[in-house]
Amino acid sequence: MARPPRPPAPRRRPAPPLRDGGGAFTSRRAPGSRRLAGALQVSRRRYSIGFVLVVVPLLVITGKLWLLQGVDSGQYALAATQDRIRVQDIAPLRGAVVDRDGDPLAYTVAASRITADPTLVDDPARTALALTTLLDVPSSELTDRLSRDGRYVVLASQVSPETVDEIEELGLPGVFSEDDPVRLYPAGSVAGQVVGFTGREGHGLAGIEQSLDEQLAGTPGERRVEVGSGGHPIPSGIDDSTPAVDGSTVELTLDSDLQFVTEQRLQEACQDGATTRASAVVLDVHTGQVAAMGSCPGYDPGNYSRTDPELLGNPIVSSVFEPGSVLKAVTLAAAIEEGKATPETVLSVNGRIDAGDRIVRDAHDHPPIDWTVTGILAKSSNVGTIMLAREVGDAKLEEYLRAFGLGRTTGIELPGESAGILQDSAEWTESRAANVPIGQGVSVTTLQMASVYQAIANDGVRIEPRIVSSVGGESAPVPESTRVLSESTADDVAYMLEAVVGPGGTAPLAQVDGFRVAGKTGTAQRANPECGCYDGGGYVTTFVGFAPADDPQYVVAVDLERPTSNEEGGQVAAPVFADILRQALTADGIVPSGTPRPDFVLTGPE
Repeated sequence: MARPPRPPAPRRRPAPPLRDGGGAFTSRRAPGSRRLAGALQVSRRRYSIGFVLVVVPLLVITGKLWLLQGVDSGQYALAATQDRIRVQDIAPLRGAVVDRDGDPLAYTVAASRITADPTLVDDPARTALALTTLLDVPSSELTDRLSRDGRYVVLASQVSPETVDEIEELGLPGVFSEDDPVRLYPAGSVAGQVVGFTGREGHGLAGIEQSLDEQLAGTPGERRVEVGSGGHPIPSGIDDSTPAVDGSTVELTLDSDLQFVTEQRLQEACQDGATTRASAVVLDVHTGQVAAMGSCPGYDPGNYSRTDPELLGNPIVSSVFEPGSVLKAVTLAAAIEEGKATPETVLSVNGRIDAGDRIVRDAHDHPPIDWTVTGILAKSSNVGTIMLAREVGDAKLEEYLRAFGLGRTTGIELPGESAGILQDSAEWTESRAANVPIGQGVSVTTLQMASVYQAIANDGVRIEPRIVSSVGGESAPVPESTRVLSESTADDVAYMLEAVVGPGGTAPLAQVDGFRVAGKTGTAQRANPECGCYDGGGYVTTFVGFAPADDPQYVVAVDLERPTSNEEGGQVAAPVFADILRQALTADGIVPSGTPRPDFVLTGPE
């Protein structure tokens, strides 16, 4: 029996082809391959992201290192070096002040200030113990300073160079030194008011130290030094310096020996129980230069902080007073120059004269006396002087007073100079017009009065007084000179001033053995500061003159403030004048006068 035929097999749908990563057809996927492919794709993305997160920072770091080590390495090295650079000022040595012979009155020596940075000090107590003997500062005090907050403390000032060297050899971390020069005044109080002093910062605060501070100070320098962790210089590191320029030496016209004698004599005057202030100035007749200038009480510039601040000035240029009769020389000079009188002119002089709402009297009441103009000056007659002043006229007299330098500063190279007080003549009342010719109602400085007499002694030519001879080796400018009197008038006034010191004059105590002396006394009422009036103010006594009268070389002006005394200038100021003048003449080798004193005619024919 035959078998029946097999039924045909069912047709299968062919599976879609698979692509590999390169796009070629492969064998068909196994069951679940889609899920596997998705997982692989996620893993690949995660790997890519992780790769980026790792590689990019590495690239950034690598680039930064390349910049730091390559392109910017020099800049960062420079910045690191700059952090180690310490900049120190180099202080210049302040210029010296010397007298006309080169003897020092002020000079500077090198010294240092010892400082510390507490943040660099490891052991304050141990460091203090190492420094206490060298600095002469208690160890406990140094420990306290070294333990403070902050980065700068001062341990000691004005330390000598030798001690600084010893400290540097110790190599103490955080301890440093900086310039701190010391100003010395070897003459002490001699010329102290002229020289002045400097403050803590080294700048002048008085006298020449102040007025010529810029020239004396110099120019600071600078040192740039590389330091290590302890703050000390690295031996092989940077060390660049710009040197300081020291200050200029100032040479004064003063003679230290004469200055000393002048101040000693003024000290004696201040010890008489009545004199509260005494001043004197010595001028060279032919140059106007100050040979000596002093006042009592004075001060030592090296210890100025212990002195009453009111005494730290220079009264000779800053304090004013009413000069009294020493000003009569100007009034009589104006009368002679204007042709109103001669030394031999005779006036009948009463003991009093009306002056507006008051009466002016001579020092001693007397009936009418026939005095020559020479006698009026020799006897210091107020009335006779006022009579001559009225002949001259107020406006013309004011012209002469101003020509002699009153009412304005002399221009001397010292701070704080006063111009004095001279009111315009158009504003004078009748009483003031009578007071000014005799030295009341007008105020002057001691230097101004000396300058007046310098002009008379110098044949009528006034030279502005100066006290600086040179700065930095260069001579000071020549001061201005002005003719205020003719030579003949100056000779006439000198003749009359010599009569003041001669027989019958008011100042025989002003004489100096061997020399002919000319000058004038003054006894002016002193204003009482308590009431603003003259009552109870006492007197200012003065004497101004020159010698030799026949060949003048020096002018000396002296004034004494005496609030409780009524003694006259010829009694108390003239002896001081004579002692100072004697020293000036003999020390300079001036030859005694070779001609006799004239016979002075003080009164008219009987």
